[in-house]
Amino acid sequence: MSDQTGNIKRSDIESKLREIQGEVDTAASSAKPIGMAVVAAGAVALLVVAYLLGSRKGKKKSTVVEIRRV
Repeated sequence: MSDQTGNIKRSDIESKLREIQGEVDTAASSAKPIGMAVVAAGAVALLVVAYLLGSRKGKKKSTVVEIRRV
C-alpha cells in the first residue's frame, strides 16, 4: 500500500475510502426496511395517543344549564 519510506499515497487513501463507502452502503441498505417499520409504528402510536386524548377530552363533563318556565 505505501512505498518503502512509509509515505501514504493518494491512491491508498482513495482505495480505503471506497472500501469503507461500500461497507456503509451495504449497512444502510440492510437497515432501511427496519427504519421504515419503526417510523410506521411511531406514526401509528402517535395517532392512537392523539385519538385517546381527544376522546377523553370529549367525555369530560361540562356544566349543564337548565331553563325552567314558571
